[in-house]
Amino acid sequence: MKSLITSLAALSLAVCTFTGTTFAHEFKVGDIEVDHPYARAMLPGAKVGGGYLKLVNTGSSDDRLVSATAERAGSVELHEMKIDNGVMIMRALENGVAIPAGATVELKPGSYHVMFMKVTQPFKEGEMVKAKLQFEKAGAVDVEFMVGPAAGNPHQEHGK
Repeated sequence: MKSLITSLAALSLAVCTFTGTTFAHEFKVGDIEVDHPYARAMLPGAKVGGGYLKLVNTGSSDDRLVSATAERAGSVELHEMKIDNGVMIMRALENGVAIPAGATVELKPGSYHVMFMKVTQPFKEGEMVKAKLQFEKAGAVDVEFMVGPAAGNPHQEHGK
């Protein structure tokens, strides 16, 4: 009986450890942490898609996300969407996204975001989309965008 309890405890610990790493979806380069990149599923035939994430600058100097590339997109741009006098305005951020020292910047729907252009194969819920983010000071980091539902954030059900 004691060996059965010991075995079950070890199995429980292994499952908890594995499950914790399965849901972890973070990347780091230099002083920049990239938390939970996700994209929305795209409709068949769509050629553009949006990507979202949190950028945390743990350093003592400002940095900037200057560009991105993705295997399945002909080009990737950093965009800002905002409402100005009741009119939606979307524009490419030619100078990238500033990430002040010690700050968190969230790229989210209705704000800053990654715009995947000329997508060769629409993103499907449940898959991962590989991309590379380039920071002015921290350098480049390979990331994966988790594709969630077309209408929402795949992390909402986990309280993120």
